[in-house]
Amino acid sequence: MPKRLEEMLTNIWTPLFLAWIMVLPYISMAPVIQSKSLQTESIVGLPGTGEGERILSRAKRGWVWNQMFVLEEFSGPDPILVGRLHTDLDAGAKNIKYILAGDGAGTFFVINDKTGDIHAMKRLDREEKAEYTLTAQAINRDTDEPLEPPSEFIIKVQDINDNAPEFLNTPYHATVLEMSDVGTSVTRVTATDADDPVYGNSAKLVYSILEGQPYFSIEPHTAIIRTALPNMDREAREQYLVVIQAKDMGGHMGGLSGTTTVTITLTDVNDNPPKFSQSLYHFSIPEDITLSDAVGRVKANDRDIGENARSAYDIIDGDGIDAFEITTDPQTQEGILRLKKPLDFETKKSYTLKVEAVNVHIDPHFISRGPFKDTATVKIAVEDSDEPPVFSSPTYLLEVHENSAINSVIGQVTARDPDVSASPIRYSIDRHTDLERQFNINSEDGKITLAKALDRETDPWHNITVIATEIRNYSQISRSSVAIKVLDINDNAPEFASEYEAFLCENGKPGQVIQTVSAIDKDDPKNGHFFFYSLVPEISNNPNFTIKNNEDNSVSVLAKHNGFRRQKQEMYFLPIIVSDNGNPPMSSTNTLTIRVCGCSSEGVVQSCNVEAYILPIGLSMGALIAILACIILLLVIVVLFVTLRRHKNEPLIIKDDEDVRENIIRYDDEGGGEEDTEAFDIATLQNPDGINGFLPRKDIKPDLQFMPRQGQHPAPNGVDVDEFINVRLHEADNDPTAPPYDSIQIYGYEGRGSVAGSLSSLESASSDSDQNFDYLREWGPRFKRLGELYSVGESDMET
Repeated sequence: MPKRLEEMLTNIWTPLFLAWIMVLPYISMAPVIQSKSLQTESIVGLPGTGEGERILSRAKRGWVWNQMFVLEEFSGPDPILVGRLHTDLDAGAKNIKYILAGDGAGTFFVINDKTGDIHAMKRLDREEKAEYTLTAQAINRDTDEPLEPPSEFIIKVQDINDNAPEFLNTPYHATVLEMSDVGTSVTRVTATDADDPVYGNSAKLVYSILEGQPYFSIEPHTAIIRTALPNMDREAREQYLVVIQAKDMGGHMGGLSGTTTVTITLTDVNDNPPKFSQSLYHFSIPEDITLSDAVGRVKANDRDIGENARSAYDIIDGDGIDAFEITTDPQTQEGILRLKKPLDFETKKSYTLKVEAVNVHIDPHFISRGPFKDTATVKIAVEDSDEPPVFSSPTYLLEVHENSAINSVIGQVTARDPDVSASPIRYSIDRHTDLERQFNINSEDGKITLAKALDRETDPWHNITVIATEIRNYSQISRSSVAIKVLDINDNAPEFASEYEAFLCENGKPGQVIQTVSAIDKDDPKNGHFFFYSLVPEISNNPNFTIKNNEDNSVSVLAKHNGFRRQKQEMYFLPIIVSDNGNPPMSSTNTLTIRVCGCSSEGVVQSCNVEAYILPIGLSMGALIAILACIILLLVIVVLFVTLRRHKNEPLIIKDDEDVRENIIRYDDEGGGEEDTEAFDIATLQNPDGINGFLPRKDIKPDLQFMPRQGQHPAPNGVDVDEFINVRLHEADNDPTAPPYDSIQIYGYEGRGSVAGSLSSLESASSDSDQNFDYLREWGPRFKRLGELYSVGESDMET
């Protein structure tokens, strides 16, 4: 058969075969439940068949069909016949009525009450509801009485391929290691189909790749995506977009399909070695660069990423392997060259290094693609810099005797300019380290001389700083410490170690040790001190005392006889000469004071004063003085107490029986007239404290004494009375000793109901001439005299 004809037949018969497979399940039905009398006939309506062209399948054997089937998504012009109910009692009688109840009864399914035919009225969707449970019964049409018990049956919705496959978690993202072997699993996709997976092939899915070949493949039934090519390199291509199709009906023609995308990223493995961007690097640095400063950077590039691209740098060869070091910058993955030792242009002008970069993490699966390292050459040129002077020694130690002459040379420091120019050096002393200016230095040759006399006993060491400065460049300075040790000479005489005071008992015995004396010397001889003690030549044969050498740089003073008495001589002075063994020897005369004291039988000193004989037993002169001081202090306290009592007894207040002003009361209160009997209470003028038993305070004159005023000189034309009064008034106002003393009493009460009203002049006119006092005569006989006085005064003034 020609190939073209075979393809045509295939295209024609394949759809017919699939349609037959879809319809065949709906035609074959089997009874499963036996009924007493009610029978059902399952009739499947095919598209294009009317009610008159039904294909009937009757069962007359008493079997009941408990299942009926109907195709989903059927949308013909007429209702589809699902099945027929029939009872044995229906022998053509017209009084039998069929009724239907249950899921969808009356909405989706309707029964012909006469024939028992059940029709589907609406389009059904198996994915929404796969089956309906209904109850059928035959009743008397006239009486509605049941003719037999109800019978339950199920209508199942038959599936058709009306749902395409759908992927769950679309789009997908997956990763796989680069350089993976063929068939390495990448990921798995999953699609679902809402059609019935049990019936037919509507939910049988087959997976395929639409895009992404030939790099990846997919298993048709498990949907596992695998690599299809070997040695896929991330550095060449990192990401792939794969389109996956899921098709139902087992992948056959006419099936529905769905697609999804899978983004597959190749993850990195260490399959590339580091590579320097250049094989030779050149750097130039000054010779005075600071230690640990960066000299330069080198970079080995790695096509890998992350940890696979990390490299470690090292200096593996070269003449500067001891002078330089290299570290890795964790951020940029660069190798940083640093200085490890100081450089000197005059000694070495260039260095050559061989630097290696090695991957930190090496994958053993790709070791064959190595070696995972690279090398480069680094040339470093040292540039000359103007360096500061260099001392021949970082520190100096000099020695000088303390009696050295002024301007004598103590020692010398030297410094040089390490540069090729070899600038001359100028020396100086940092005066902050030589505040006393005891030393000088020659600015040209660095010789240190003595400027002031030294004293080892005051300052045994001196530490100064010498500064060396280049003459051609004053900014180039160096410093060096000079320690000067002052050597000792014997220039101090020994002396007593302390101020000794010896005590000699009157009942002492001859040869008794009175005091042990030692000496000290400020000098510090190399072989230590050795002192000689002797009495002054004038009293070398002292009749009372002698000395004994103890062979330990000390002597003991001994009494030659007994019978010392305080009444005869209370105190003795014994001069002792102390000499050292220096060259030349130095000596001094020190006096030992010896007191004669009264002692107990055990030799305990009790009293060393002559007055002790006239004092009571057990009381010394000091105790007596203390007792007298206490008595005097008590007498002073008593006198002060009596004086204070007398001062308190003097009255500071005036009693009523001594007050000469008791009948004269002065106040500024204005009464309310003769009708005001309550305007003023005389008791209010009394001091409230006095009423309660407290007397008013007495005025005390101030202590300040007013200077006597000078006599007034009369004017040439006689006495000016007005000027005299003004002068006296001014003196009285400024005299703090003259009465009245400061005492203020304010009465702000005005009387009520007085015909005269207020007598205050605060609201009076500015001059007396503006007032008329005739109204005073109208106030009554009490104010008659007052009115006459004011009237007379006014008329006199007018005259």
